[in-house]
This record gives sequence, C-alpha cells and structure tokens, in this order.
Amino acid sequence: MRKVEIFDTTLRDGEQSAGVNLHTHEKLEIAYQLARYGVDVMEAGYPASSPGDFDAVSQIAKSIKGCSVAGLARHVQSDVDAVWEAVKDAEAPRLHLFIATSPIHMQDKLRMTPNQVFEAAQSMVRYAAKRFSDIEWSAEDATRSEWPFLAELIEAVIRAGATVINLPDTVGYTTPAEYSQMFKYIQEHVPNIHRVKLSAHCHDDLGLAVANSIAAIEAGVTQIEGTINGIGERAGNASLEEVAVALAIRRDYYQAETRLDLAQTMRTSRLVSKLTGMVVPANKAVVGANAFAHESGIHQDGVLKNVLTYEIIRPEMIGLASNSLVLGKHSGRHAFREKCQELGLHLSDDEFNQLFKNFKQLTEKKKDVTDDDILALALEASANSGRPHYELEYLHVSFGSNAITTATLGVRMADGTKGQEAATGNGSVEAIYRTIERLLNHPVELQDYRIQSTTGGKDSLAEVYVRVGYDGAFGNGRGVDNDVLAASAKAFLDAVNRIALKREFKEVGVS
Repeated sequence: MRKVEIFDTTLRDGEQSAGVNLHTHEKLEIAYQLARYGVDVMEAGYPASSPGDFDAVSQIAKSIKGCSVAGLARHVQSDVDAVWEAVKDAEAPRLHLFIATSPIHMQDKLRMTPNQVFEAAQSMVRYAAKRFSDIEWSAEDATRSEWPFLAELIEAVIRAGATVINLPDTVGYTTPAEYSQMFKYIQEHVPNIHRVKLSAHCHDDLGLAVANSIAAIEAGVTQIEGTINGIGERAGNASLEEVAVALAIRRDYYQAETRLDLAQTMRTSRLVSKLTGMVVPANKAVVGANAFAHESGIHQDGVLKNVLTYEIIRPEMIGLASNSLVLGKHSGRHAFREKCQELGLHLSDDEFNQLFKNFKQLTEKKKDVTDDDILALALEASANSGRPHYELEYLHVSFGSNAITTATLGVRMADGTKGQEAATGNGSVEAIYRTIERLLNHPVELQDYRIQSTTGGKDSLAEVYVRVGYDGAFGNGRGVDNDVLAASAKAFLDAVNRIALKREFKEVGVS
C-alpha cells in the first residue's frame, strides 16, 4: 500500500471561513484532537498575521506531539522569521511558503513580473533553508499557471532547499483530469522532482475538491491537504474525512492509505463543528446526520437483509456507535474522569472539578447523559474560563399568546458587580436580547441565530449559535443549556464577551 500523508489546515485555512473566530484554547482543543486523529502535518496558523495567531501557533507547537506543526508565510523575511519563532519548539517544525504563479495573480495581485516571482521564490527558500529543514513551497493558483513556467520555477526552489512542492487549486477551478495531467507534466519536466514530496490542496468552488484530490493521488501525489468537514474560504476545502474514507473503502482500486484513526472521524467532525459554529449538513458524505439513514422501504428491506446492500461504510469505521447511557446521577469522579480522557478532553484540576459539578447538575435534569452532552458542557466551560465580562446569573421570561413578552435578566460583571434589567419584545428571544442591550447600554445587532440539539429526545441540551455586531466589531457566540431561552441568552453574552476580549487583547498587543 502506498502511504498518503494528511496535511490538515483546519486551524489556518479552515478558520478563514466567514464568521469563524477561534480563541487560542479552542484551537488547542482542536489541535489535540487532530493529533489523536493521526494527521501527519498540522498547519496551526499564520504567525505573522497577528500576535494572537503567533501565540496560538506557538502554544500548539509546544504542546502537540506525534506530527509536524507548520506555519504559513508569504515570501517576506519577517513572515519566515515569525514562523520560525512560533514553531521552533515543535517536534517537527515545518515552514509553509506560498507565492502566486498564475498570470492573473502575478499581474493583478502581486504587480510582479514572472522573473521577479522567480527570483523572489528562489531567494526566500534559500533564506528559509538556513533555519528550516522542512520547507513546503506552494504555487498559489497553480491550476491557472503556465506549466512550463511552473516546472522551471519548481526545479529552482527544489535546488534552493524546498522539501515539499504543493500545487493548489486555489480557486476551485480545475477538473480531475486536468489536475492529474498537471502533476504528471511536472513529474516529467522537473529533473529533481524525485527529491521532494508532491502535495495537492483543493478548494470546492465547483464541488470538485475531493474528486480533484483523489485524482492527484492517482497521479502520484503523496500528500493531501484539506480541512475537517471541508470548511474554509468561500465554498471550503477538500474534506479530509471524505478523502481518507474513500481510500479505505476503495483500497482495492487506489492501493493507497493514510495513517488516520478513522474511528476518531465523528468525534473530530463534531468538535470542529461545535467550536466553529459551522453545522454539518445532514446530507454531507461520511459525517452527515443522514449518511446512515434509510427511509425508502426498498432500502430498509435491503439493509435489514444485508447491510452491505445500501451501506458501503460501516458506522463503526468512523466511530459512530450507539450513544448509550454510560454515566448518570450515581456515577463517581473516577468514572467521569475516565470518560473525559476517553473523549480526549484536556482539563486542569479546576476545570475538571467545575465540569464534574456541571455534569452532576445536568443529571438532575436529564436522564440519559451522552458523550455529546459532556462535550458540550466542556466546551461551554472552556469558553467561560477567561473571566468573562458578562455572565448570566438568572433569567425569567413571561410569555403568553395574547400578552406582551417580558424578559428579566441578572448578569454578573467581570469586576464582581451585578446588574439586572427587563425589556419587552415580540417574542421571547427578542425580549431577552433587548434586555441584554439595556444591560450593556449599547445597541447590539443580531446577524445570525441558529439552534440545534446535542442529541435526540425532549430532554436534549440546546446549543445556540449567534453572530452579533457590537461597538463596531463582530463576533460569534455559543450557549448551551437545557432551556432554549437560557442557551440563547448565554450565546448572546458569549459573543459580546469574545468581542470585548479581542479588543482588550489588541489594546495590550496580544491579538
């Protein structure tokens, strides 16, 4: 079996999805799970973009074991220096350098001639090679580049010290046949291509990212780049779990495999979805809620007789097992700690004690406590770990079909003081948000509001995701509670807290 390495860019390209803004502790949580999933390379961020991103990449590099940690850089010395300082403590640090090579990008974006791009690429790789032994060089918009120029440039950067050559379909423009042919051309026309790994990075603008990635593997590529759940700019990136499962199911045809622990697929997908607020479509391949659902009578009959009639992927392969009750109101601390470890949660003693307390409170309200419930509680606790500016103390809503809805809220401020306020609205949620506006003494614009349940059943936890505009900035928030309205209030306050924290960090030069 040929080995295909997985380069995960969820924390860099994935975080560039519209509306996604992860805190450092959330990036670390995802990074731990990606390492557990078995990715070969983890692109932790773009260190030169902000002190906050530098700090996140640095913490990930120091904490994560078992895979390479990469940082992105333009062909700018200060970018390269920033990546080195951020990832130098990693087990296997990697620099990811990129420069545009297509005529439209060179002329209209870079304002550079092909000769200038050629010289810049060579010189920056040589500069980087003084520190990095692992340098990935990417030709941005490779699929719209001129192949002879691309081949000449690749030969030069390999001589200068590049160890991985990535040819991305940056705008999701190419087709599987074209992409495969491009890689074959490069292998035939670059004399020193045998000295490097070839990598593919595909975007999904035409819905072809996974197909193009698979075509690249057939053409000899040994590294695939993408994100969990396919998140990313515009229509997103290649969905790594789809590529990996396709190789596993059709290993007879592709004769290639990854080192991913596929049993961690669902856990990884759900964690990324919860922390980014990007809900996985029900009909998404591999990890969608309907991926193993059968409504047609003919399909149901076939599956009951032989599951392979309509299910080519076994749910157990991706870690989708029955979510039965394993913990309840009589469970002790030891059993709960074992469950947290099984879920891959990294908790300090204080965080564990608080989570255990929240778990016990949940068992008084909810009979069946699932893994998803515990994960939701843990993520909510981590979001509130940095002394939030505003924390919900209590909520009362008065509602009637022929009456004016009124909400009353109590909020604890970061300095320990408390505030309370009341307001009316056309509905319960509007009344809650108007009350919060009064407490903040500042208008807040609700741009998006979404709600989902952690599990099925009438006692399921509610997870609410919002996007708000506040004091000239925008932020996302997440709230979890048995009660939908309480979850809504928590989500709104969480969004405001994130905006306030980001502004606070900027004032002290942290983010």
